[in-house]
Amino acid sequence: MKSFASDNYSGVAPEIMQALISANHEHQPAYGNDPYTQEAQEIFKTIFGENSQTYFAYNGTAANSVGLKAVLKSHQAILCPSTAHIANQEVGAATYLTGCPTFGIESIQGKISAESLQKTYEKTSYWGHHGNQPKVVSISQSTELGTVYTLEELQAISKVCQKNNLIFHMDGCRLSNAAVYLNKSLKEITQEAGVDVLTFGGTKNGLMLGDAMVFLKPELAEEFAYVHKQNLQLNSKMRFISAQFIPYLKNNLWHRYASHANQMCQLLTQKLLALNIEGVRLAYPQETNQLFIYLPEKIIKQTQEIYPYYLWDKSQNLARLVTSFDTTKEDIEGFLRLVKNH
Repeated sequence: MKSFASDNYSGVAPEIMQALISANHEHQPAYGNDPYTQEAQEIFKTIFGENSQTYFAYNGTAANSVGLKAVLKSHQAILCPSTAHIANQEVGAATYLTGCPTFGIESIQGKISAESLQKTYEKTSYWGHHGNQPKVVSISQSTELGTVYTLEELQAISKVCQKNNLIFHMDGCRLSNAAVYLNKSLKEITQEAGVDVLTFGGTKNGLMLGDAMVFLKPELAEEFAYVHKQNLQLNSKMRFISAQFIPYLKNNLWHRYASHANQMCQLLTQKLLALNIEGVRLAYPQETNQLFIYLPEKIIKQTQEIYPYYLWDKSQNLARLVTSFDTTKEDIEGFLRLVKNH
């Protein structure tokens, strides 16, 4: 079965599987003291800056929540888009671990602006010690709606953070797709754009499991080793997470996989719209590997069981279709044949 439900549905890329097999060799020191983890951390430094500090987590929810816990106190708060993954799709994990609420900012197509951020900061910080004080701004790149913050938008948000002494956190579960869309390096849209703490995703782009927490300001990682362990993310056989990131970054597999996923989504979008079927229209701009599109109910019934995908808003027949590193043109053509026969 192939699906358009999520890039989490895809298997493991062959180069990544080979890296896992290669790491399964003899005995290696535990808890990240192995040569694979050390090599991966050095590669992260070459990409995100020599002062960056990288730790590995089992998944994106853990990377987001534990990364936020490292920089927050329980009387503080997180500012994020009202559509943010940490606020809507992680069962309040960030609040559970940090004790800090999330305050939603009105977003347009999944993105907040520097102006809306400043207004929300002023409103939520007004009550002083009677209310949770904003300390972190968290955005997703790309967003939950598949859109991408431009470099200029990121820099503007960073300026608001600096002005108000806020920490800039980025949920980068699909950062690779965003970088490909912008034709920018990973460093340009993170460290150089003013991001302080980054979740760098791999699971949605060919890895078996694991995301990375990258502290772009090393002082924020002070004593993080204890937070890492206390919050259940210090894998005893860490090499099986970290070894995947070696070819992923060293051989630019992240770029190749994300480029393919983006291209397949663009192809799916163009061909679907070219059918000129009444009721088929975009909900948001298609910029990465996520397509949000309104579909007539007949088409949904005809296609969803054979090529599974989610309805983002059932009441409006708003579907989300996601392509992956292993999506093929044949998959798209097969889906389109069902659409034509609705």
